[in-house]
Parts: sequence; structure tokens; C-alpha cells
Amino acid sequence: MTPSPAAGPLAGLRVIDAATLAAGPLVATWLGEFGAEVIKIEQPDGGDPLRQWGAQRDGVGLMWKSLGRNKKSVTLNLREEAGRDLLRRLARSADVLVVNLRPSTLERWGLSYGALAPEHPGLVMLHVTGYGAGGPKSDRPGFGTLGEAMSGFAHMTGHPDGPPTLPAFMLADGVAALTATYAVMMALYHRDARGGAGQLIDVNLIEPLARLLEQPVLTYDQLGEVPTRMGNRWDISAPRNTYRTSDGKWLAMSGSAPSIAMRALRAVGRPDLTSDPRFAEAQQRLKHAPEIDAVMAEWIGAHTLDEAMAVFEEAEVAAAPIYDAPQLLADPQLTARDVYPTLSDDELGSMRVQAPVPRMSATPGGIEHLGAPLGAHNDDVYGGLLGLSSAEITTLRDRGVI
Repeated sequence: MTPSPAAGPLAGLRVIDAATLAAGPLVATWLGEFGAEVIKIEQPDGGDPLRQWGAQRDGVGLMWKSLGRNKKSVTLNLREEAGRDLLRRLARSADVLVVNLRPSTLERWGLSYGALAPEHPGLVMLHVTGYGAGGPKSDRPGFGTLGEAMSGFAHMTGHPDGPPTLPAFMLADGVAALTATYAVMMALYHRDARGGAGQLIDVNLIEPLARLLEQPVLTYDQLGEVPTRMGNRWDISAPRNTYRTSDGKWLAMSGSAPSIAMRALRAVGRPDLTSDPRFAEAQQRLKHAPEIDAVMAEWIGAHTLDEAMAVFEEAEVAAAPIYDAPQLLADPQLTARDVYPTLSDDELGSMRVQAPVPRMSATPGGIEHLGAPLGAHNDDVYGGLLGLSSAEITTLRDRGVI
């Protein structure tokens, strides 16, 4: 079991997660792992679409179970003015509000930062959208797939003779969420340590990923060249690729540091190539990447994964097996660090999920519970936090507001 997040560094912070799907809710998940109280706002008719996203077991969404960890689930119909009024009341009690509605919808519903800030100047509001505020596309709906396309990621991913390739996981959402999480922490620092006010944070699904892919833009701007797909190679180092072993498994190798590249050549029995002008210097290795790849592929292809890894580990070569899920769970390093603890759950019995990633010595993150059933905390939040009576809660439920 992971530590209780109640003792985390963000204990006492209240976050209202009124966003859906991945990027915004991920921010709230990570804040909740380190002690923030997270109140998850969901539409009464089905909740966050993430509940129905991806693999299910007995009708329970597995991704929801992980991303919904540590959150109090309350239902609230934001299409009703009474629902929006309840959100305003919750926002007045909160430190952080996370939303991903279109800018025009926020304005029309009276939920924009400009509408909320006068009542709560200390509010940090995170607005995650597909394209960002301003510009001709600011009000268009956006999803991570579009961010992966427009950031340049898909153009750079895949084999040279193949199509642009999209990831089979929420890459753009995840990168945007990481960016937004540190932005929230900077805004809170500005407010709490510097005596400043709250503020609006504008994050979209294109720019954070594009920032990681900046090199093609720099190359085009300065050299007039348009980099394109290279498969598993990368035009900054060689060898760098994936290689199939004799037992049908795969490993990856990186020769980013010259010393590592030289070790790799010696490890596969080719010390002669360390003084060959084609391979002894980094820029020359790049020009002759196909030849050095062939050397590596031939040697690795004649050995099992375990044999190859034993040689590379002994020679301190930067190589690693390419894992699937069972191998990931069985890895002795990850097992020793308890990366995938087993959590008890009322709906699934138990489930393994990934533990909080940053390991902090004094204030570790933790998981109190996995994603809760829809509306499980209505009475706790509306009755306990907002002080509504049982009769008022019943009326709101009957009217479809909660």
C-alpha cells in the first residue's frame, strides 16, 4: 500500500476538477496524489467520458480507476443554471479550478475567469483547450490526437516509407498535463509565497508537445531543411535503434555519448571499428548509421535477449529490453521500488496501478483509493462542504441538477 496522501505537501489545498477526459483531470490526479483535496465534477448522465474510455471489466473503466484515484466524485449538471451556481459556490471555496470547456461556453455560462475572479481573487484557474485562447481556432473542440498531429509529432514518427504515426496512448494530453501541473504550482507559489493574486493559466494540447519537438523547427528556420521520419533512428546519434534478438524479442540501444558508442562496438566484438574514421567520431557515425546499425543487428540477432543484455550490462552499454505489460510488472528493479502496488477496490476487488512517480523523502505521494462510483461523494460535498440540507439535496437530485 502506498503512503496516505493526507500528509502530502499539498494537504489543505482544494482542487475542483470540472474538466473531462485526460489532460485537465490528470493535473488534478497528480495534485491529489500529494495531498490536495480533489472534488471531481461530473455530469449526472454518465459522468466523465473517461469512465467509458478503453478497456472495461464488468462495465468498470480501468483508466478511470487510475485517473480517478483520490478524487471525490460528485454529480453536477452544468447545463442548468442551478448547477452552474453550485460550481461557483464550490469555486469560491477552492484554491484551484480545472476546466476544459470552450471559451465561448465559459463566457455564456458565466464561468470564465473574469466572472469568477472578483468573487475569489485568490483562485488559480486552469483552462485546458485544444488550441488555446485567441486565434481563429480557439473555440474549436480539440483532442490529443489533433495535438499529436499539429505539434509535428506524427510527422516525425514512423518509418521513412510509411505514414505519419500516432501514439496508442494519451501523449499530447499527458505532456499538456505535466506542463499544466507545474504551471499550477508556480501560480500557487506566486500567490502564497509572493503575496500575489490568483490567475488564469492557458494550456492547450499542441504547444507543450511541440516544445519537446522543437528541433525540426530550429533546423528549418536556420538551415531551410525539413526533417522527416527516420523510423527508430535519430539524427543526433548512432547507433540508436531497436534490434530483434534470436529468440524473437527486442531491445533498444542508444549511443548518444561517444564513449557509449565505443563500448557498444567493443561489446559486439568489433573493436577495430572504434578507430575506423566512419565510426570513431559522432558526426561520421551519423553519416554511416546504416552500416553501424547492420553491425549491431547482426550480432544481436545471433543472441537471445538475455545473452545480449548480459553482455551489454557487463560492458556498461546503454541498452534495455523492450517490455510489454507482463515484463514491465515482472522487472526486478520496478518490483523492488514497488512501482505497481496492489490497491483494494470495492468494485474490482483489487487492482494494480502505477504509484506516484516523484519519490519525495519527507512528503511522499500516495493513493487513498481508486476512482469512485459516479456521485459517491454527493452528500459529503453538498451536505458537508456547502451545508445543503438533505431536503435540498433531494430536490436538486429530483430536478436533475445533481
